Amino acid sequence: MSIKQQQLDPRSGFKQEMQTRHIVMLALGGVIGTGLFLTSGYTVNQAGPLGAVIAYIIGALMVYMVMMCLGELAVQMPETGSFSTYATRFLGPGTGYTVAWLYWLTWTVAIGSEFTAAGILMTRWFPDTPVWIWSALFAGVVFLTNVISVRLFAETEFWLSLIKVITVVVFLVIGGGAILGLLNIDQVHSIGLGNFTREGLFPTGFMPIAMTLLAVAFAFSGTELIGIAAGETKDPQRNVPRAIRTTVLRLAIFFVGTIFVLATLLPREQAGLVESPFVTVFTYIGIPYSADIMNFVIISALLSAANSGLYAASRMLWTLSDQGHLPKQFSALTRMGTPLNAIIVSMAGGAASLLSSVFAADTIYLALVSISGLAVVVVWMSIAASQIAFRRHYVANGGDIRDLKFRVRGYPWVPLGALVCCSLACVGIAFDPEQRVALYFGLPFIAWCYFVYYITRKSRERRLALAPLAQPSDAF
Repeated sequence: MSIKQQQLDPRSGFKQEMQTRHIVMLALGGVIGTGLFLTSGYTVNQAGPLGAVIAYIIGALMVYMVMMCLGELAVQMPETGSFSTYATRFLGPGTGYTVAWLYWLTWTVAIGSEFTAAGILMTRWFPDTPVWIWSALFAGVVFLTNVISVRLFAETEFWLSLIKVITVVVFLVIGGGAILGLLNIDQVHSIGLGNFTREGLFPTGFMPIAMTLLAVAFAFSGTELIGIAAGETKDPQRNVPRAIRTTVLRLAIFFVGTIFVLATLLPREQAGLVESPFVTVFTYIGIPYSADIMNFVIISALLSAANSGLYAASRMLWTLSDQGHLPKQFSALTRMGTPLNAIIVSMAGGAASLLSSVFAADTIYLALVSISGLAVVVVWMSIAASQIAFRRHYVANGGDIRDLKFRVRGYPWVPLGALVCCSLACVGIAFDPEQRVALYFGLPFIAWCYFVYYITRKSRERRLALAPLAQPSDAF
């Protein structure tokens, strides 16, 4: 095999330049974001300290099961389309089409808001500079890192994610020291471990735990980026399993550990009101310039999310084009192996989403955000269902599961458990008036995607059936 053949995915032409450290940080960077740094206290407030910890443990278990399923699929079939391609192959082309659009919409909705939020945060240090200038500057940088090469994208994401990981590790170490009494902080120790019993073990009841599962699932979203990156990773059979195991373990420690520290150091009533629980805890402990430090970290988190989001969204458009659902221009690659047209349209989609948040916040933007909130759970369900279908197909065609380079242990209970947990998250939001809107908009959108797929499929089949009639006959 030539060097060129080794560097390119023979099925797509994408360059395989990502290493284990890149895809680990890509997944961590896609997950550790403003949800953890800003709104993690909301879960503590809604479900109570112990309830929040339980919700995140369930979330970590759910991610573990989904990622085991994705690992078996991605190692056996390392494709850029990832779970959309698997759904098309094993669940049906209509499902693959729907999954691709759901996932594209999820990240596209996020992209525009990430740039705007980063621009707003920059005014803390540059109050006289318009927000749009910073937003445009950040958008230009992220666009270039995605367009120039996948290696530049991966390196940028690695360092942006590293900032967030270091912040979480420092928070866990310092917060753990305060909990154990190694730091003499009066504000913290006046609260102590009593938060877990001060109002009873479950002060808000059991239902809020189920109701917060969708928010927890959304907080863990991004781990599935490993599957998308598998098609652009060196030696995916070795690097993807390592990345999955490393990522899931670290995420469980980071998220469950962070929620435990927050629930221990902040009273439930306060946790849901503070702008950033990280800033509050760091201020309690006496770290100077806590707000400025976290401002920098959150800006890094926003840019990291936009960077990985643009990557994921563009790969979904490439997949739709590769499968014949969009014009072939969207699957065209540059000399460096990046889908330029798909990146441009995904960035434009982010801008359109941002405009809707300004001019139609209570209608169009509300619908987009609601659909994207439900989308990640639906995508995870498709991954688990695809793994079950793949395993059955593999065995039915004479395959030996011992030959799989990476396989789900505990099959079929692991994928079934993932389906049950994801279903619980969907059921839980039905009882929350604030989150119920996700079902109102999400389910009709899913139905619409299936409808559009089958209408366009019939149209394509009709054109193909008429095509031979339009060709000149060679009989005369």
